[in-house]
Parts: sequence; structure tokens; C-alpha cells
Amino acid sequence: MKRRILFVDDEPRVLQGLQRMLRSMRHEWQMAFAGGGKEALEVLSREPFDVVVSDMRMPAMDGAELLAEVRRRHPEIVRIVLSGHSEKELILKSVLPAHQYLSKPCDPEVLKSAVGRASALRDLLRGDRLKQVVSQMDSLPSLPSLYAEIVEALHSPDTSIQEVGEIISKDVGMTAKILQLVNSAFFGLCQHVSSPVQAATLLGLETMKALVLSVQIFSEFDRSALSGPSLESLREHSIMTGVIAKAIAREEQPGEAAVDDAFMAGMLHDTGKLVLAAKFPQEYRQTTARAQEKGIPIHRAELEIFGTTHSEVGAYLMGLWGLPDSIVEALAFHHEPHRCPEVGFSPLTAVHTGNVLDHERSLAGTGEPLSRIDSDYLKDGGMIERLPVWRTAGLEAAEKGENDDG
Repeated sequence: MKRRILFVDDEPRVLQGLQRMLRSMRHEWQMAFAGGGKEALEVLSREPFDVVVSDMRMPAMDGAELLAEVRRRHPEIVRIVLSGHSEKELILKSVLPAHQYLSKPCDPEVLKSAVGRASALRDLLRGDRLKQVVSQMDSLPSLPSLYAEIVEALHSPDTSIQEVGEIISKDVGMTAKILQLVNSAFFGLCQHVSSPVQAATLLGLETMKALVLSVQIFSEFDRSALSGPSLESLREHSIMTGVIAKAIAREEQPGEAAVDDAFMAGMLHDTGKLVLAAKFPQEYRQTTARAQEKGIPIHRAELEIFGTTHSEVGAYLMGLWGLPDSIVEALAFHHEPHRCPEVGFSPLTAVHTGNVLDHERSLAGTGEPLSRIDSDYLKDGGMIERLPVWRTAGLEAAEKGENDDG
């Protein structure tokens, strides 16, 4: 079936230009064009769409207001801003309702890639209920103590942007959100970053204050929603998987960008658990109970309860937020890398191995079922002989990381 895309702009010449620019996509996309927010909502009320791409500055209803209304009425739709306006106030308004932000003038291939990639992600999740819930999420919940710490830090006149970045780097939810902002063009950055500290530095202290204290891009987790492994344990495992994945990637020397992506993907690989636990607390408690009762890994229990796993949920959200394909791929397949069509070393390889190694060292002797290395995947990629090297490097990095934290 063709993807259905609605473009919204109050300038007829812009819509005509988009029509000409995207003519080559007419066999893959069914496109409609609306001259403003009110007209767009009328179109959406009559027929379904997969993606809405909207300008920001429009009379009567601006792009942020339109996308907020789309999120409320049609939560399953992917929401993208395409705008040439750089006013900070408008951009801050768009941070929560928009999944991604593209700047005008936009290269045709960039626009095609963003829209095509976002709409294709819909195939990752089975069931409209999950798609609607995940598409509506504008933040991932944070550890309550770290949420309080960052709010306090940003209220203090003596806090540096380095300190703010270091707090963010301790939390999975905050890290995911700030990566969304710098990987998309919300603030004109749209560049590869190596850490949450660098991301915060690029945004600057005043922008971070506005985002956290006024826009409230971070949220606090309800501890009662997560049973089984504690939120703190999930955070520690996520960070340590990132540390191990980074060490493994360095052994293969794939380039600094791939090493950075391995670390970020490792840290974010369990974001789907946060989504499921926060939005479906009762079902997630049933999931953890079933995993314990049947002695099966949590992702197998998730499949039985939700019809999908935290891998697909996390990949879907991070893909909507515009994170790099290599990170989305690592999240989607970190339990079953053989399902990935790409063969050979990648951040997925590092995250899959890092996840298994950290579970082995942290769960040994607990009786909990351990994840296993996908040996067939490593053999098919000619990488199985590297496993002892990765194990040594990864566990050394984990031990060093624990000592550094202490």
C-alpha cells in the first residue's frame, strides 16, 4: 500500500514546489496538500494519513498548534515540521508535539528520506494501540532522583553546561530526548554527537534551562509502574551495556562515529522497557511475573503479553525521533541480530554482545535466565573468532566503569 502523506503550508507556491519536487514519489506515496491548520484537520477527519509534514508560521493556527492537535486526535500519525523559521519561541513550542524538525530550504533527498523512513517504521509494531501510545510520547521518564538533580542544577546560577550534560548522561530517558533534539534540526544543529555532554554543550545553558524548566522535555518516572528489576538496575545495565559495546567497537576500529553510536545504542537499547512500564504498568507487571514463573527472558514474556517486545518499541520511538539508522537497528535487533538483513560488524554487533556480557556478569548465580550470544549471526558475519577478544575488552571496560562510578 502507498504511504499517505499530508503536507501543510499557508503559501501556495511552497505547496506547488513540494508537489514538483516530490513528483518522483507519486508511485510510492499518496500525497495531499492543505493550505493551513484548519484545512489540514478537515482533511484528516475525512481520510487516514501516515505522516503530516507542516510549516511552523501560519495564520490562525501555527504548526506547533496543528501538530499538538494531530497528536490528540490522531496519535498514530508521524508528525514532522518543515520550516524556514528560526524564532526560538516557535521552535520551543514544536519540541514536544513534533517527532522531527527539518529546515527549509530542504534537500529533496533529505525530505524523502525522513518521510519515507518515519512511515516505514510503522511496520515495526503490531497493533494500533501500541503505535498510538508510542507516537504520542514526547519524553521518556527519568529516574526521580536524577530528575530532581537536573531541575535543581538548572535553577542554580553556578551550574555549568558540563555539569548539566553529566547529569543527563546518567539517565536513559534524558539521553534519548536530548539526542532527538540534536539529531534533528530543531535548533539548527542536526549533527552527529558523541555524548550527552556534547549535545548539552551544543544546545547551551540558556536553551537547556528553557527546555527543562519551561517546556519540560524531561519527565519523572512513577516507581510503582516498574516491578521486577528496579529502575536503578535498568539504568545501571543500560550504561554498562553502552560501556562494553563501546569497548568492543574500539577493538574493531570501525571509526569514531560507529564507536560513539555503539555506546549510545547500548545505553538506549532498553528504552522500550521504559515505554511499556510507564504506559502499560499493569500489563508490564504481568510480563515480569510471567518471565519469572516460566523461566524465560523478559522479551519472550513481552511477546506473549503485548505481541511485540521492548526491542521493537524502543526502535520505533527512537526512529520516530530521528536517531541514526545504526542506533535504531541496534535497538530493534539486539536480542536477535540474525533478523537484521545487514551482515558484518556494526553497532548492533557490539550492543548484542555487550548486552549478553553484562547480563552474564550481573545475573550469574541469581537463577534468572540469561541472554545468549547469537553464534549463528557471528559465524555468518565471520566474527565468531573475535568473541574472546570482545569478552576480555568488554569486561575490562565494565570493571573500570564500575570503579569510576564508585
